[in-house]
Amino acid sequence: MTGSTQEYADYILELLSPVKTVSSGRFFGGIGLKSEGTQFAMIMDNSLFLVVDDTSRNKYLEYGTECFWYKTKKKKVNVKKYHEVPVEIIENNEAIIEWALEAVSVANKLKK
Repeated sequence: MTGSTQEYADYILELLSPVKTVSSGRFFGGIGLKSEGTQFAMIMDNSLFLVVDDTSRNKYLEYGTECFWYKTKKKKVNVKKYHEVPVEIIENNEAIIEWALEAVSVANKLKK
């Protein structure tokens, strides 16, 4: 997977501006998004991934999206903590805020 474009990241940051103190920074080959210091999302290859848990993951699966993954020389590694956000949700201003707020809550719980 390659790095994210700043244009897409700026678009996502604008969408998520109602979420408390969202900030961004480099995160491996992409961009990490934090709310009040807790990472709740990442952008990789112009895809938005939100933090999920066993409860919230199901609605992502209903849309048919996958968790973040990367390949090593020996295998494919699934990072089940991050799940791709469906385009339909990103294009719905109310839904993306709702999903992002849920991801912030999940990230805060996982942090403790």
